[in-house]
Amino acid sequence: MKIEEAIKSTAPLQPAKKTILNIMYTQNILSERFNELLKPYDLSPEQFNVLRILRGQKGEPANMCVIQERMIARTSNTTRLVDKLLLKGLVTRKICADNRRKMDIGITTEGLSLLAQLDPKVDEHEKKYSGNLSPEELEQLNLLLEKYRGE
Repeated sequence: MKIEEAIKSTAPLQPAKKTILNIMYTQNILSERFNELLKPYDLSPEQFNVLRILRGQKGEPANMCVIQERMIARTSNTTRLVDKLLLKGLVTRKICADNRRKMDIGITTEGLSLLAQLDPKVDEHEKKYSGNLSPEELEQLNLLLEKYRGE
């Protein structure tokens, strides 16, 4: 569906405005569907992101700065996210042995198990949308989005 139809625009859109609206509209659709996927597991996308970051540490703990730097939504309150995951038994938090001012955050067996359950569902979610494009088109879209962001 064209963005003009989706937002019921009666006036033609300038290319710059149309691009922004397309990106925002697409992001909202992807977010809504991803939230639906995570809802039965009582996880927010930001909590899921923290768990994936910790799994990527391959058994090594991460401090709050490392987690914050790797977050997709960098405005997230990492301490609050970790606190919620701690209450769910999905992460551990200990004082860093090398620097007592830092906290080491690790993923628990339960956290890894939850991610293992979610992995095929997340893969399916990603394939649902990427399946509309060829590998070459996906590569081109990624290049264009990075260029659009000025990277």
